[in-house]
Amino acid sequence: MKSFVNPQDLGDLQIAMQEAFEIKNDRFKYQHLGKNKTLMMIFFNNSLRTRLSTQKAAMNLGMNVIVLDVNAGAWKLETERGVIMDGDKAEHLLEAIPVMASYCDVIGVRSFAGLSDREYDYAETVLNQFLKYSGKPVFAMETATVHPLQAFADLITMEESWAKEHSYSLGSDFTFSHPKMKAVLTWAPHCRALPQAVPNSFAQWMLAAPDVELVVTHPEGYELDPQFLQYRNPATGEIRQAVVEYDQKKAFEGADFIYAKNWSCPGVSKPEAYGQILSKDMSWTVDTEHMSWTNNGKFMHCLPVRRGLIVTDDVIESQNSLVIPEAANREISCSVVLKRILENL
Repeated sequence: MKSFVNPQDLGDLQIAMQEAFEIKNDRFKYQHLGKNKTLMMIFFNNSLRTRLSTQKAAMNLGMNVIVLDVNAGAWKLETERGVIMDGDKAEHLLEAIPVMASYCDVIGVRSFAGLSDREYDYAETVLNQFLKYSGKPVFAMETATVHPLQAFADLITMEESWAKEHSYSLGSDFTFSHPKMKAVLTWAPHCRALPQAVPNSFAQWMLAAPDVELVVTHPEGYELDPQFLQYRNPATGEIRQAVVEYDQKKAFEGADFIYAKNWSCPGVSKPEAYGQILSKDMSWTVDTEHMSWTNNGKFMHCLPVRRGLIVTDDVIESQNSLVIPEAANREISCSVVLKRILENL
């Protein structure tokens, strides 16, 4: 594996899940792979779980780690071509990338959407420059449009919860053959405009998992880009599609997992509104009543979460909340990705 952005990059998802549970049973089993190899983690945006979990995963695999926070201590970087650099940006990414690459073997990049230029964001301008000019394997630690390490960890967490619920064990013999689960991705209100990376990836990965039925619910105007609402199995050619339901209560009925997340307008039905907040409807906040519509559903969120906006205290603190196991499994999802990359160096 040379790069990691989407679930297709892992190949057979069932095998990747088997590796995840194998690694969780022995986190240092593949420590030899990273000996004398260096990971460079490049952050254009803030991070807590991604930073800690990725560094821990790399250390588990025996790697050296360099962390570069572009906004704290580095030169400000220009990302656009053909500009006259007479402002506050002293270095161009096209020079910075090969310099960074000369100091490492693998690169992780975290760069959020600007939410002002949809074409720029959805072209993954920053990430693609690293893929094109670094000459090194590159993986996404959240980009303008996707957060695959989070979604992979979400799926691991759901499978663990489902196995516990149905009394079967997980390991290197994992299969997707057990009873299907219903997952609901629900929009929730927020005080700031947020990108669509987490919901995009959650939809992608749930559709890639054959044992998950996905329903997406949100107010009108928040329609996700259609490319993330369908998934084509690279092996079989089968296409799976998400169900979009604008009635939140109807969407929640019979759900086994509720994934709450805010996102700003993706600009699909309203291009001029890209990145804007179209609604702050508090009736979409996930509370005890909302969860009562489910099939004893488990609550999920990528964190950090705004309590009282996305979810109420009683829900996130309940026994059905999976937010901490989700965060812990970020170490596991990243370990699988780095293992795959190291095996191909």
